[in-house]
Amino acid sequence: MTETQVTWLTQESYDRLKQELDELIANRPVMAAEINARREEGDLKENGGYHAAREEQGKQEARIRQLQELLRAAKVGEAPANDGTAAAGKVLTVRYEGDTDTEQFLLATREEGAEGPLDVFSPASPIGKALLGAREGETREYELPNGKVMKVTLIKAVPYNG
Repeated sequence: MTETQVTWLTQESYDRLKQELDELIANRPVMAAEINARREEGDLKENGGYHAAREEQGKQEARIRQLQELLRAAKVGEAPANDGTAAAGKVLTVRYEGDTDTEQFLLATREEGAEGPLDVFSPASPIGKALLGAREGETREYELPNGKVMKVTLIKAVPYNG
């Protein structure tokens, strides 16, 4: 994350992400030992196990940094108000222009809704930016990747109880 943005997390989401972070940090000595063991096997240019272990270590360190930044900027347990306004941490029911069906999704980060049944759209996504602050019944527009403009109406906005 290049710019710090506050992320609203339920206590359960925070605890789950903190546990993952703690496990990754606790695993650092195991990864280091694995790399050392692979290094002992000989020629590093042709040592696939060594390179695989180094790559895995890089992925784990990147995830550690991501989780540390996310948790540092997280607001925990501050559920958004049930006021019918689109905001992060809410389940939005929307209807797209020209469609009679509605769609439901969670307006949040991927980490918040990682194990939930709903699709998750980031508040920083085009639809997320368009709907932030919208009131129930309000129609907003956003640009699609192909350059066309889509109109979407907010039907309902309720706090997420995941």
